[in-house]
Amino acid sequence: MIEKKSRTLEQDNLSDVNLSIRLYISCNSQLRTHIVTQYSLNVNGKNHVIDADGNTPLLYILRGELDIKSTKYGCGTELCGACRILVDGNLLFACTLLLKDADKTIITTVEGLTEGNKPGALQQAFLDINAGQCGYCLAGILITADKLLEENRSPDRREIQLALDGHLCRCGAHNRIIKAIQSVAESDDD
Repeated sequence: MIEKKSRTLEQDNLSDVNLSIRLYISCNSQLRTHIVTQYSLNVNGKNHVIDADGNTPLLYILRGELDIKSTKYGCGTELCGACRILVDGNLLFACTLLLKDADKTIITTVEGLTEGNKPGALQQAFLDINAGQCGYCLAGILITADKLLEENRSPDRREIQLALDGHLCRCGAHNRIIKAIQSVAESDDD
């Protein structure tokens, strides 16, 4: 008797899953109408040709197609900064930037900040000071800090705070992060 009930429950669960999938497909017209096009990207100095729907967020392409896992999905609404990247030298959010809008651009993720196979000066400062705790936010913060130091070689604490204002670090490592950025700015002054 118990076996019969479990088979019935299993069949019911499969029916629910099949119904859910059919409803999702019928409600989501994008699944039926997406158009795959070819896009060219230069990511961290390497050229890539991507065949995908142009309405795909660039974050999904970086993580799924190019296997760049440092750039993270945090909020999907440009509020946390975990997906921050440089596109043609401009700080942008990979979670909302569409692939079609990134075609023929030069993209830099945190991997692009390395010096050969070694961490760049900013990355090394974060390691030396143990600036990150869980590390989820760090890729976006490092990209933003790198852009700040490119524009202002000697930012004060307030300028660093303002630059990082769009970044959410749930671990509360802000003081160590600021200290790491200041250490790189100070070493450039020498």
